[in-house]
Amino acid sequence: MDLDLARQAQVGDESAFAEIVRRYSPRVFSVASRFFRQRSLVEEAAQEVFLKAYTQLGKFEGRGSLEGWLTRIATNTCLNMVRSSKRRPESTVSDLTEDESSWLDQQPGHVDQPSVENDLVATDLADRLLSVLSPEDQQALLMIDGEDASIKEVAEATGWSESKVKVRAFRARKKVREAMERLLGHRNKQLDSAAD
Repeated sequence: MDLDLARQAQVGDESAFAEIVRRYSPRVFSVASRFFRQRSLVEEAAQEVFLKAYTQLGKFEGRGSLEGWLTRIATNTCLNMVRSSKRRPESTVSDLTEDESSWLDQQPGHVDQPSVENDLVATDLADRLLSVLSPEDQQALLMIDGEDASIKEVAEATGWSESKVKVRAFRARKKVREAMERLLGHRNKQLDSAAD
């Protein structure tokens, strides 16, 4: 079925390609959402993915699923977009906002009333910690720990070997843990100086 749709789209059947977009855009948007928070960037990535898919349909041989093929294109497209943005992750771990400091202060204890504001601060802090990772390490960690994807599923989505996925996830967890320790150390120094 996928191969038939791809072949029809290759020969210019616009309705066949529209069906591919309709059928697989939720998956492409899901992949793009792992890399970008802003809706406009997710949409830009999805458009780029389907443009690449359209121009590369001749390379789809039907060995795997069309969804898997599109997932690989989406992953690579998003990784390239992140790389080209040339973000400097080192600068994101240093200065905590007042909300993030407050959220960290609450963490050793139990927060009785989770709120939307607390969730947003926690999400921002998680994004800050993840930003110390390469896009590839972010992808591995988010898929495994964030989406409960198996090592095999991550390997299929990225085209990496299973051992490479395991190594990337291990290193990513270690880097995030170290970044959190630095962040907490920086925060404790701020508290100590304020107390003096």
